[in-house]
Amino acid sequence: MASQLFTPIQLRDVTLENRVVIAPMCQYSAVDGNVVDWHLMHLGQLAMSGSGLLFVEATAVEPEGRITPGCVGLYSDDNEAALARVVGFCRDYGNVKLGIQLAHAGRKGSVLEPWRGGTPAGDDESWTTVGASVEGYGDWPAPEALDEAGLARVLDGFVASTKRSERIGFDVVELHGAHGYLLHQFLSPLSNHRDDAYGGSLENRMRFPLQVIEAVREAWPATKPLGIRVSATDWVAGGWNIEDTITFGRAAAELGIDFIDVSSGGMSPVQEIVAGPGYQVGFAARIKTETGLPTMAVGMINDPVQAETIVRSGQADMVALARGMLYDPHWTWRAAEALHANAAYPPQYARSHPSLTGSPVPGNPPKPK
Repeated sequence: MASQLFTPIQLRDVTLENRVVIAPMCQYSAVDGNVVDWHLMHLGQLAMSGSGLLFVEATAVEPEGRITPGCVGLYSDDNEAALARVVGFCRDYGNVKLGIQLAHAGRKGSVLEPWRGGTPAGDDESWTTVGASVEGYGDWPAPEALDEAGLARVLDGFVASTKRSERIGFDVVELHGAHGYLLHQFLSPLSNHRDDAYGGSLENRMRFPLQVIEAVREAWPATKPLGIRVSATDWVAGGWNIEDTITFGRAAAELGIDFIDVSSGGMSPVQEIVAGPGYQVGFAARIKTETGLPTMAVGMINDPVQAETIVRSGQADMVALARGMLYDPHWTWRAAEALHANAAYPPQYARSHPSLTGSPVPGNPPKPK
């Protein structure tokens, strides 16, 4: 039986050659928001992986939207030039479609890189964060609540970064509305305590994220897909939940969202996540069924048969890997072999394919770039 994971999927005018997606993974290695040679190496090796889509990590739309001082940005001409260099390299030598995740950390910004503790930065590296309300994340410093001018500035930042993404030549844009970052902060009642048109009811809490979607969709070419990553649940009683996510997904679909990347958590340090292989797939399946949108499943999906089952059973349309790809950048090649399918190889590596080296692993000859 032919693999479904290794069949194409069409999103607007963009065709992904297979359903394997490399999820956005922060590297915390940028300088003033500029990608560097680390990113050239990191993204370059993943660009020749034979996957359907490769996302650049969460990319801030303004300096204060970075998670750490080492996070990537797309808010300046220097940022754009640096990222264009890396994307051009991946285009020249890679075989994947390229996406970017546009983000704003909100109250979860201004922290140190994970290997330096991941805690709020000191005075010499910190900045004032913003959020939906003035409550901080746990005992972290409280943000400033965005006023009307601040909301307009952030919205303009998303639009400007979208236009930069188009000039660079990305195929896909994904908005980050998950993991307790700014758009999620507006959605969740745990972090949004506003008493204006952007707080209170579910309709009001969805207002700013939907405004961002609408503005970005207008700025992004109609031929190219726009998606959003969501946290399907906060894993906290009284927080954002799957029913809210479905309501939000339906509203997002009306504004031109083309897929939903389904994650969870990140809003509160008291979350109680019940984790295990594929623990978020059920959320993706329900969102797909009840919104009609293609979904992307992510979270502890490392086995090719598991990934194939998710797609074949219709639980999700795409499967995204993060840490699994860091551990094994050739995961897609190995999955293709395990599923008797085909994935693209760079011609320089084609002679390593098991079908040409006498390996007992069955499979098809490699598809070139």
